[in-house]
Amino acid sequence: MLINTEQTRPLTPFFARPYPSIKALNQSAIHDLFLSSKCSDEDRERFDELIIHKVRIAKGADLYHAGGSSQYLYFVRVGSFKTILVSEQGHSLVTGFAMSGEPIGLEAITGERHVCTALALENSEVSLISYHRLERLARDLPLLQLSLNRMLSREIIRSQNMLITLGHCNAEKRLAIFVLGLSRGFALRGYSAQCFHLRMSREDIASYIGVRSETICRAIARLRDLRLMTFEGRNVEIMDLPLLEKFCQRS
Repeated sequence: MLINTEQTRPLTPFFARPYPSIKALNQSAIHDLFLSSKCSDEDRERFDELIIHKVRIAKGADLYHAGGSSQYLYFVRVGSFKTILVSEQGHSLVTGFAMSGEPIGLEAITGERHVCTALALENSEVSLISYHRLERLARDLPLLQLSLNRMLSREIIRSQNMLITLGHCNAEKRLAIFVLGLSRGFALRGYSAQCFHLRMSREDIASYIGVRSETICRAIARLRDLRLMTFEGRNVEIMDLPLLEKFCQRS
């Protein structure tokens, strides 16, 4: 299934390929995000009726864009996305990244309009859940409402941690924390925590961690000299994971 979500431009169909380093999000994984093991089969069937599966988004296309109305919660099945804010002067700021198994578009739940734009970093697939139908079902299933609250809470904590990083860390530590976060994400999905390929550009990373592009190059060189990690194009190798964790924890 290929759709033009919100007000995005028409997309070109393609045969979706799994992200080479990320497992696809399956039905049971979506259940794990929302439903308690105590839920009945009937409750699971009611929840499954809300899900639109395998919506395909071509590389570089919008999943949604700033100002567009929000009808859905999105969950990345395959691939990856970045979210950006664009100022009135036309300057863009990367505000986050999402890989398989992660929700995207949560910022629009309360205002019902997206405040940022989500772009596919590669050919990707998402599952959509109608937010208003989900909200109605949550009234009947308190554990579902609790899961939604926890999901929003995790997003708030992520944003707060990012503000702390931007306010108190130099470029090397910001980059190290970012790479460590990716490493943990890959490990949780059953893949190497030390060797992986980046879908985002160095410019995207620089924007996200709040430094200039040329500063990223110096930070990479510094982390290599410290024998923490190496970059070869977009391929990353963490040389000493325990040492990287200690480096990121230093005050």
